[in-house]
Amino acid sequence: MSKNTKIVVVGAGWAGLGATYHLAKQGYDVTLLEASPYPGGLVAGWKTPQGRSVEGGIHGFWYPYQNIFSLVKDLNLDPFTPFTRSSQYSPAGLEVESPIFQNEPRLPTPLGTFLYTHFKRLPLIDRLSALPLLYAVIDFDNSDQAWRRYDKVTARELFKQFGVSARLYKDAFEAMLLVGLFAPGEQCSAAATLGMLYYFILAHQPDFDVVWCRGTVGEKIFKPWIEQIEKVGGKVLTHKRVDDLILDETGKAAGVRCGEETFNADAVIFAVSVSGIKKIVAGSQVFNQYPEFRDLSNLGGIDVLATRLWFDRKINVPLPSNACFGFDPTTGWTFFDLNRLHDEYRDEPGSVIEADFYHANQLLPMTDEQIIAKVHQDLTTCVDEFRYGKVVDYSVIRVRQGVTHFAPGSYQYLLKAKTSIPNLYLSGDWIVTSHGSWSQEKAYVTGLEAANLVVEQFGIGKPANIIPVEPDEPHIQGLRSLNQFFRTLGQNLLPDFWLP
Repeated sequence: MSKNTKIVVVGAGWAGLGATYHLAKQGYDVTLLEASPYPGGLVAGWKTPQGRSVEGGIHGFWYPYQNIFSLVKDLNLDPFTPFTRSSQYSPAGLEVESPIFQNEPRLPTPLGTFLYTHFKRLPLIDRLSALPLLYAVIDFDNSDQAWRRYDKVTARELFKQFGVSARLYKDAFEAMLLVGLFAPGEQCSAAATLGMLYYFILAHQPDFDVVWCRGTVGEKIFKPWIEQIEKVGGKVLTHKRVDDLILDETGKAAGVRCGEETFNADAVIFAVSVSGIKKIVAGSQVFNQYPEFRDLSNLGGIDVLATRLWFDRKINVPLPSNACFGFDPTTGWTFFDLNRLHDEYRDEPGSVIEADFYHANQLLPMTDEQIIAKVHQDLTTCVDEFRYGKVVDYSVIRVRQGVTHFAPGSYQYLLKAKTSIPNLYLSGDWIVTSHGSWSQEKAYVTGLEAANLVVEQFGIGKPANIIPVEPDEPHIQGLRSLNQFFRTLGQNLLPDFWLP
């Protein structure tokens, strides 16, 4: 095993840390470069001058996140709450309460999701209008062909085409999109919608069950993880903003440039967000030579607003995690009772509430004071007791282009882990992968996949063990096989007839 094979990883989020940790354990000389003052960026969180913990949005860890759960077990950490129930609010009040699905008798998908979810206002006739949509769920098998078939259709068009009622779309599906894909239905790819809904909700009854970090991800997971990375020989450097890639005379990556500083490498992994890679490409002399990287300018991000409010008294919030819709036309938001989720605030004399807004572009120009007044009013609309509380401290974090936008037609511009530069690999939640996961789990998995490509290239060490998503239930497998048979038959009889 060679200790001289140098790997540079750019970006210290789930993907970058995952790639770095595995490669360092395999004996590679790995250097991880992070532009922020702390690894993990906004996901990780930090302390205010008053010593209070804040972060750029609360992140859940869903039942299917088996690779992340395996990681924290390997690190001997205990960062998560028990599985929690959640609810959904509109300006009319409480709309939905979800149970802990794994505690209910197991039913074939999607019956458990349909029967055990407690809808307070949505009539049964509207819920039944979703049944024809099950064909699209069966037809979308996460293959490249399925992505290309559905990606140029908007989510709204998809639901309309399959006869979903106006009320079900408005009160359920678009509400899910606003906090799942972070945009309204007319701005979401139908392919991404089907992938997200299936992974988080429909594939297996317990998939919607979620746990939360009992503090910031930075303190509870990233900090001890980085200690382990350094213990096995990896180097994690902050304040290192990568400006460009360095190529050798053969066209291979030879390292990266950070201002006047260079880091040589035998292979490079970029593990940054869409907005991050777009910024690098925009100022790069190397990346701009490649159409695949220039085309990334067609991708976008979504603005996020993260707020944290400290109240002068304890307010009884029925459930610790809550999603909200209908307060602003194109914005979804969530709020969390941190007294029940975070160890730090368990004994706080007053309530500590996190409220995060997605597709919040129209909110970002508001002053902090205007934002907090709006958040307080919206919270009061959901839980009347908030009207009696006074905000004694707050944090407002604006994150422009903070999360990936899976817009209609965007799939053709997303990249795979392997690039046209032989020893340059990519990872992140926007990378095309056949794994089937989403969000933080997908980012971590693609980091491991990039590490495995390095292992394959140099023949040093063992590949990371990536836990696949749970297989489709037998009836879903059967229906998908039958659907594929008829689709193949139709293509053989009428090749290139139907618009893809």
